[in-house]
Amino acid sequence: MSNIRHTPVAPTRAQRLAAGDRIDAHRHDDHQIVYAGSGVLAVTTDAGTWFAPGTRAIWVPAGTVHAHRAHGRLDLHLVGLPADDNPLGLDAPTVLAVGPLLRELILAYTRDPADDSPERHRLLAVLRDQLRASPQQPLRLPAPTDPRLAAVCALVHADPADPRTLAALGAATGASERTLSRLFRTEFGMTFPQWRTQSRLYHALRMLADDVPVTAVAHRCGWSSASAFIDVFRRSFGCTPGTHNRCSP
Repeated sequence: MSNIRHTPVAPTRAQRLAAGDRIDAHRHDDHQIVYAGSGVLAVTTDAGTWFAPGTRAIWVPAGTVHAHRAHGRLDLHLVGLPADDNPLGLDAPTVLAVGPLLRELILAYTRDPADDSPERHRLLAVLRDQLRASPQQPLRLPAPTDPRLAAVCALVHADPADPRTLAALGAATGASERTLSRLFRTEFGMTFPQWRTQSRLYHALRMLADDVPVTAVAHRCGWSSASAFIDVFRRSFGCTPGTHNRCSP
């Protein structure tokens, strides 16, 4: 990422972004929790893209160069924590499940960042406790470094409904299925089918945020039926595609 902006203190605030709005690459000396109260949020680093609807938040460790993008109208909530305050003990961006209590704590804590009352400090203490209890979620699209892997990933991203097997995609890009299978495991820590499901879910979230009908999203992203898509989506995000804009738990 070029032209990286350095903002030492990670802000705590709420702001609204229109569909397609971006916050360009920047870094903080603090940690940050990034949460979308509505819409779909994508956070991109050199290592890949993390994505989250309203049932998920993204932990961005201190010093991480990252950029934001809004899919659909985004109600963005940011919580900054000092570099020596890492309740999660995480040193890489991570998607976290957001339960009902944590959601309300984030919304309340970002409502008035200038408030320095004892009540608000207690609010942050409970928020930190809830963060520790939040399950981590594997909602990430890693960035490939091997050009053979990058070529296959580009084909799938260009057409999420592409039904070709890894062997067929390898034949189209000049790499063997065995080599590509090894690269998916070594670079991404997942199999090709697992990665393709993550890619399809990411594209599905983007389409849903633009109000594309559920059946059309299922077709364009490669599911055999709307019901198959709904099942995968519910297991991944805890709600159905038709209610994803109200996915607050």
